[in-house]
Amino acid sequence: MHRVAVTGIGAICALGRTAEEFACALRAGRSGIGPIQSTDCTTLRFRNGAEITGYDYRPYFDDKRADFMDRFAQFAVIAAREAVNDAGIQWTPELREAGAIITGSCVGGQATEDIGFYNVYKMGLNRVHPLTIPKIMSNAGASHISMELGVTGPSYTISTACSSASHAIGQAFWMVRSGMAPLAITGGSEAPLGFGILKAWEALRVVSPDTCRPFSKDRNGMILGEGGAMLVLEPLEAARARGARIHAEIVGFGMSSDASHITQPSAEGAARAMRSAICDARLMPEAFGYINAHGTGTMANDVTETAAIRMVFGSHAERLAVSSTKSMHGHALGAAGALEAMAAIVALRDGFLPPTANYNQPDPDCDLDVVPNTSRPAQVEYALSNSFAFGGLNAVLAFRR
Repeated sequence: MHRVAVTGIGAICALGRTAEEFACALRAGRSGIGPIQSTDCTTLRFRNGAEITGYDYRPYFDDKRADFMDRFAQFAVIAAREAVNDAGIQWTPELREAGAIITGSCVGGQATEDIGFYNVYKMGLNRVHPLTIPKIMSNAGASHISMELGVTGPSYTISTACSSASHAIGQAFWMVRSGMAPLAITGGSEAPLGFGILKAWEALRVVSPDTCRPFSKDRNGMILGEGGAMLVLEPLEAARARGARIHAEIVGFGMSSDASHITQPSAEGAARAMRSAICDARLMPEAFGYINAHGTGTMANDVTETAAIRMVFGSHAERLAVSSTKSMHGHALGAAGALEAMAAIVALRDGFLPPTANYNQPDPDCDLDVVPNTSRPAQVEYALSNSFAFGGLNAVLAFRR
């Protein structure tokens, strides 16, 4: 069994187009939520999202390559490029042959699918773009990363709604820890700001008309976001041997299923996943100082997550910092777990606690230290990153400074 190091990170989202921009925005408590510009939202009940404003593929891909890639797959490749460059991987034929690429995506190529449906059902056209299928498939991000890097080992995509990226990172962690893969590129990407999917989220009535304010008594829903984040994982001894920069160590992963309701969260299910991650890390709950919460900003989630944290940590919950960075980068669905894992990693690495932005007033049912509005210097040794998905599918990652 190997200890597993995070040696490369890459990100693109509403908070920035590199991992460093992302980290700086978290420390500053800067929210990336604002009016959605890429889609006409005049007929929607909400107009705001956490969008990569002014995104254009041309700095990253030529026209021919971009024609094969939906926006979400582009984000996956952009983040993976940065993570691999950051890690300074010394590629060998053996590493390319056995390396793994495990990604998460909840909805795949929604922009492409939206255009196809519009052309068929609204415009009455008799055909769609010939590359529609390879652009909408959820595994397109993993496939394009594999093709760009020439990595021919295990490569696949996990789709478990909002836990997709966390499940992917956890699976990649276990593969590297066990020796199944000598290296893994893992994370998630999503681009859910097309009109059709926005209408579907509108129908659920869980999206805020203004902004995301997790754990605040006046919270009124989530805000959708887009982007991608990728990590490079490798055995700690291999990273040290080649003198690689180590951002953090991933030490545990836990999963559970609520087996109760398709949309309503379960405190018991969330608690089982946290306990499982802590057990997998062979630690006691008291070792942890920070939790990057799932923290969607909905009335149901935040109360349920608070209860789950108290179930697991008992009196130690009074000494835990618990923040939701969705208040800044939005809820990126299948990419959320990757962005939030990266937030936990840079918090441990750089010695600060990311804030819960947009926080207005305490809620007695969310009585935790939620690091309101302003980041805080802190030297934390261990952190959790929580992901709790529709369908009752939970995934929790544990990191060490």
